[in-house]
Amino acid sequence: MNTTTLPTPAHRSADPATASDRAVIELREARKVYRTGEVSVEALRGIDLSIAAGDYVAIMGPSGSGKSTLMHALGCLDVLTSGSYRLDGVDVSELDDDALAEIRNLKIGFVFQQFHLLPELTAWQNVALPLMYARVPLGERRERAAAALDSVGLGGRADHRPGELSGGQQQRVAVARALVTEPTMVLADEPTGNLDTASTEDVLELFDQLNGLGRTIVLITHETEVGEHAKRIVWVKDGVIDREQVNRA
Repeated sequence: MNTTTLPTPAHRSADPATASDRAVIELREARKVYRTGEVSVEALRGIDLSIAAGDYVAIMGPSGSGKSTLMHALGCLDVLTSGSYRLDGVDVSELDDDALAEIRNLKIGFVFQQFHLLPELTAWQNVALPLMYARVPLGERRERAAAALDSVGLGGRADHRPGELSGGQQQRVAVARALVTEPTMVLADEPTGNLDTASTEDVLELFDQLNGLGRTIVLITHETEVGEHAKRIVWVKDGVIDREQVNRA
């Protein structure tokens, strides 16, 4: 993939020894129970998980394992039934809906299987959406969106709409959008599920580069080849962590 040099986040260290000193995610006895009438399903059954700043973790497991529920909890898209979740030192369980929305917008950069780009907006306008919600002035929004697009190799496509871009390019726009707020972590849910082999490699190479610059990445995937790009795999089964695997230094 031909990209420009990715900028090191100003408030992150690219030195792994320094980055790993600070925990970004701390789950303790995390439980999630879904109830429908008299039927209860325990999707998470007491998960303990810590992810350090600068780590690159893949969460894997079969269908029904609880990995999607875990992703929703980590992304503050759903709340735990019991247990605690601290994101970048903040106890998420103590936050109201407005504060959770702000956390999602500013501290978490989401990348989904479905790109979730608005077709009527240009690439830079799609990237700038989180900044608009944060009431960043227009001039600064455009400047930061352009820089984010440039960092993923799409500086020349800023004024193109999603329909004028390939699937791989659309996902890189989504990655740029995830980066534009300088989030605490990038949370990617099956980010290569709709991509062909070449585009998949492009996006995974981009994640590798971002992590090399100190970005914290949490990747949800059912594909072993994708998960193997992470430094660490956390296997989830029946709502608990089944095992962990270190992939590389």
